[in-house]
Amino acid sequence: MSAVVSLGLDFGTESVRAILVDRDGQQLAIAAVDFAHGQITDTLPGSSDPLPAHFALQAPDDWLDAAAEATRSAMSQSGVRADQIVGVGVDFTSCTMLPTTIDGTPLCQVESLASVPLAWPKLWKHHGAIQQTERMNRIANHRNESFLARYGGTIGLEWFFPKVLETIENAPQVADAAEVWLEAGDWFVWQLVGGPANELTRSSCQAGYKAMWSASEGYPSLDYFAAVHPLLAEVVANRLPGVMRSPGESAGGVCDAMAKRFGLQTGTPVSAAIIDAHSAVPGVGAADPGTLVMVLGTSSCHMLNATEFANVPGVAGVVDGGILPGMFGYETGQAAVGDAFAWLLKLVNLESFESLSEAAMKLPPGADGVACLDWMNGCRTPLMDGGVRGALTGLGLHHGPEHLYLALMEASAFGLRWIVELLRDGGVPIDRFVATGGLPHHNRAFVEVYADVLGAEIEIHPSTQGPAVGAAVLGMLAAGPDASGFRDVTEAASAMASAKSGQSDKVYPRSDRCAAYHQLYSGYRELARKLGPSNGNSAPRETAN
Repeated sequence: MSAVVSLGLDFGTESVRAILVDRDGQQLAIAAVDFAHGQITDTLPGSSDPLPAHFALQAPDDWLDAAAEATRSAMSQSGVRADQIVGVGVDFTSCTMLPTTIDGTPLCQVESLASVPLAWPKLWKHHGAIQQTERMNRIANHRNESFLARYGGTIGLEWFFPKVLETIENAPQVADAAEVWLEAGDWFVWQLVGGPANELTRSSCQAGYKAMWSASEGYPSLDYFAAVHPLLAEVVANRLPGVMRSPGESAGGVCDAMAKRFGLQTGTPVSAAIIDAHSAVPGVGAADPGTLVMVLGTSSCHMLNATEFANVPGVAGVVDGGILPGMFGYETGQAAVGDAFAWLLKLVNLESFESLSEAAMKLPPGADGVACLDWMNGCRTPLMDGGVRGALTGLGLHHGPEHLYLALMEASAFGLRWIVELLRDGGVPIDRFVATGGLPHHNRAFVEVYADVLGAEIEIHPSTQGPAVGAAVLGMLAAGPDASGFRDVTEAASAMASAKSGQSDKVYPRSDRCAAYHQLYSGYRELARKLGPSNGNSAPRETAN
């Protein structure tokens, strides 16, 4: 073991993982701890009142408690000492965001506001701002706002400012009390390093992809925000304190209180946060342009670096240096993947995918006539519409759970192919596919369907913890070259995260199934056209309370 170690903290939807990686890429220990309250979707803690539809909240103390426990557990497992950890990196689900007081106290911890749902952090998958997102898009398009070109022409339902506007309109007492609005990843880093609000670090990655910020233009104009709602402009002008920093850039050192809580040394450098999916790019050592890194989990994010900017309709974001320095980072994704499979498992009352996968892969492409549209949680790319809904068609009494499962896997693969075609048609090269996250390692059949539909080889990176390793890479960078020995992120990612020769599991397309899927893909696109938002396929519009 190298004496130089980095701690990566990877915040997912249900839990946090702490990973310790040395400068040679040895993963010394990993520990995962569930959040005590998980996803808050039914009722607030201690309440029996049901939450409105589409709400998904979290408890901020869960993040600190679970991260501290996971860090101490990983250090205990590995025997790594605090003085060996030279840096801390943080990746976080996004856009997960919250309002706080000026000293960083979450408003859900203010007694008078604790019973108001919108005082709590809104998880990335919180979909309560449907009406606000529609209005923001309508006004931005009417004004021909230039920032739209960086986001495929659409502001996303899960993004920062729609959630702020939702609170302004539906919980004005919370909006009035909010002195700071920020991403959860930035809040966590702020808690680790301490300091006043005007010095807190805001991640240029999170702001670039989820809050329409760019290094050249900043946030959209106050005139635009005022046209949407005067109080939204006031938030942008006065309630977004802090300094923008890139992932890998130091946000400061761990403060005394958090050093004691986590078992770290005071002053250990902490990197600016990065979005969890984006962290997987350095986490699999993909430092070159043209590699599509597919982070497959509850939902999926497909990240790509390119040397040029292209205006591609439907892409969730293009940010200069948003993933790695010196390149344009493209973000696309699918809103329901692993959670759609889990939904199906529950629906057919099965406990395991093992027998279901085996039966499904014996079926011919097309699942004996069952077709699926994979919009169970809306469509991220290319429609950027959280309101559309999925479908299963062609069902007969002879079909069983395996038909539904294959159809759902095929639909997810067809959705990915649509994304790939969108990027390539827009002039963005894709030369290589790398899969990471937990899903590819637990569900090889799913990756096989992806390879068949794409007609391309897919590498399954040997690490199941791509985002966590990426966070550790960024923590090493935050330590600086004197402590880490690395000059830049490319050097660090290559040494700490690249798969060694023969370690990647390569999944190859099968020519007979490729040909069949080429025809079936046209049917998927036609189904998407028929059931798209222009044909009335949309979730009910509900006003949050």
